[in-house]
Amino acid sequence: MENEQVLDKRITLFALVWPILIETFLRMFFGTIDTFMLSGYSDTAVAGVGSANQYVYILILLFQIVSGGAGIVISQYLGAKNEKKASYAVVTAILFNLLLGLLISTVMFAFSGKILGLMNFEQEVYQYSKQYLLIVGSFSFVQALSMTVSAILRSHGLVKYPMFVNMASNVLNIIGNAIFIYGLFGFPVLGVKGVAISTISSQIFGLLVMFIVLKRNVGINFSLAELLKIPKKEFIEIFKNIFKIGGPSAGETLSYNIAQIVVTSFISAMGVYALSARFYVYNLMSYIMMFGLATAQATQIIIGHLVGAGKKDEAYKAAIRSLKLSAMVSFCVALVFAVVGKRLLGLFTDDLNIINLGAKLFLITIVLEPGRTFNLVLGHSLKGTGDAKYTMYMGLFSMWLVMVLMSYVLGIKMNLGLVGVWTAFACDEWLRGILMLKRWKSRAWEQKAVISKQSNVAEKDEEFLQTVN
Repeated sequence: MENEQVLDKRITLFALVWPILIETFLRMFFGTIDTFMLSGYSDTAVAGVGSANQYVYILILLFQIVSGGAGIVISQYLGAKNEKKASYAVVTAILFNLLLGLLISTVMFAFSGKILGLMNFEQEVYQYSKQYLLIVGSFSFVQALSMTVSAILRSHGLVKYPMFVNMASNVLNIIGNAIFIYGLFGFPVLGVKGVAISTISSQIFGLLVMFIVLKRNVGINFSLAELLKIPKKEFIEIFKNIFKIGGPSAGETLSYNIAQIVVTSFISAMGVYALSARFYVYNLMSYIMMFGLATAQATQIIIGHLVGAGKKDEAYKAAIRSLKLSAMVSFCVALVFAVVGKRLLGLFTDDLNIINLGAKLFLITIVLEPGRTFNLVLGHSLKGTGDAKYTMYMGLFSMWLVMVLMSYVLGIKMNLGLVGVWTAFACDEWLRGILMLKRWKSRAWEQKAVISKQSNVAEKDEEFLQTVN
């Protein structure tokens, strides 16, 4: 492939996609295992943990401002062969997200109950949500660091390590869930609290291992002293570049999750069975979008390296190839899930209302997922070039005027329930996907790179002249 000739052999679509795909599967399986094991405990507990996790996702998005932006900036610096600034970006991202994570952990420990009180939950759902969010939210800094280190490893093409770490973390999570939900080995039955404890413990283990991997393979020291060694000019430039990309990118995803919370408040008015069905189906849908998400993340890394190297034609072609492959696979997987949807839901619950409703939602998903693939692959590609503001603006427009407004009109006003909500989801994904395709084909993103090979050469020439003088 043409783009493979100008990149490190680790930065190719095949080399990146399959480890990211497995890692993505394992991260999703993390939540599915919690849901599956809790479903034997209580459907209401599932609804409570699912509701709490929406807030956890919002916290994660705050950390993505730095981790996502840093991953793209580092990819572009590496593509431009500027290893020095890439290392500066690594140190900056890790230490900044650590401080942000500690701050948010403190806030969640103190105010998780009040935050959940803003939602229209039934009392039992609220109690389960509070138990989970108090524990998981108080350790938000673990997520902050884990996301940052994972993004750094990926930008260096070291995608296999996060995959193996997630395998081990999943095993620990399953063991922990079994101990605390079923009371194995004489431990008390802790239910939702036990799931939260197990989740955090396995995440801490994974973080420690990834730090060891990063230290051995990238060879960078992480300390305040190292941060202070970065020249002021370079630090300001790197910090601005990270937030230039990470800010809009995280803002878009933050808006999406807030919009999902608003829609969930609509669904909660439809009853507990509708709320439970929403979380069961949405959890399973994650596996349908898994290949599209993995392809999007792999393509973003490739695009970052190619744009940094000044190979914009190759970048354009790489995104289109990824889109065609991903759309085809996602459609086929959605079709399979529509056929076996009832059986899958039957693994989690025996409530026929939930199962029959979920089966209808899987049919709509056949239409929804190809649109999501356009949105994911091309949206990530645009971010990889540095064109993050466009995806944010279009996302805000579509999420609130299509997804939220249509969910209310179709689901509540027209009394279509979750079928109406899922129809609104499909319209939102397709509109954003079409807008992303139009932007990519316009090639307006070519002027958005935060670093290029040419500017890097000019910078080195300037350093050489200063040395001579």
